[in-house]
Amino acid sequence: MQKTKNALLILAGCVICGLAYAMFLIPHHFVPGGVSGLAMIGNYFSGLPVGALIIVLNVPVFLLGLRTMGKKYVLSSLAGMVVSSVFIDLFNKVLKLPSATDNPVLASIYGGVMLGVGLGIVFRGRSSTGGSDIIGMVISKYAGVSLGFGIMITDFIIISASGFIMRSLEAPLYGYIVLFLSTKVIDLVLEGWSYSKLVIITSSRTDEIADYILHGLDRSGTALRSRSLYLNREGEIILTVIHRKQLADLRTSIRRIDPEAFVIINDTYDVLGKGFKSHLIT
Repeated sequence: MQKTKNALLILAGCVICGLAYAMFLIPHHFVPGGVSGLAMIGNYFSGLPVGALIIVLNVPVFLLGLRTMGKKYVLSSLAGMVVSSVFIDLFNKVLKLPSATDNPVLASIYGGVMLGVGLGIVFRGRSSTGGSDIIGMVISKYAGVSLGFGIMITDFIIISASGFIMRSLEAPLYGYIVLFLSTKVIDLVLEGWSYSKLVIITSSRTDEIADYILHGLDRSGTALRSRSLYLNREGEIILTVIHRKQLADLRTSIRRIDPEAFVIINDTYDVLGKGFKSHLIT
């Protein structure tokens, strides 16, 4: 059942990625980074299909990944890469979908958002489209940097190179917009919107604050024993998760009960338990 669900997610994500390339990125020659960016540069000069070039250029990348990242990861990424490449050429070369807009700014915005949605769904299906994530892993492993930094270096070099190769200062600027938006949207798809807030409260009047959380907000929480490092004094810390719309009421009440309270507020993207409903794809 889970394998079928993952396969459907990968298929849906690849369709969306194919539409992003065919309707927004390829017509305007916006390079999004990674191996697909190299394929678009090759398409710019040769006219060869972007999807076919992605498959060809990914061969050495996957062989490198096979030696460093393991067979299981590479095979799962191979499926996503091939399917997404097929849909890119299907929409762009076979069906010949027209560009959705002649405005380059709109194309970079909507192309980046759509690409992020598609890639995020593919990732939710436990796969990837290959390219810069594998290169980033190799850089991370041998250069001693983080995975995110390794991917960022790869994409930055490819997008920057597109400007020199295409002799256009604007091309990489739009490419950076696509990269930024797609990265942010991928995070949203994977993590979800911040519907809830994790609140950590340190106060000398935790009983009153806890009473308000229980009866005023109809929420629960956890009280932990604590010790102030500065005062070397025992106390309690309250941990609670509330809905975003309740945050203003909680802040006001904490200020009223204990103006000296120390409060930390964090975004929480998924909460499992009574009173909360998970909104992420599992």
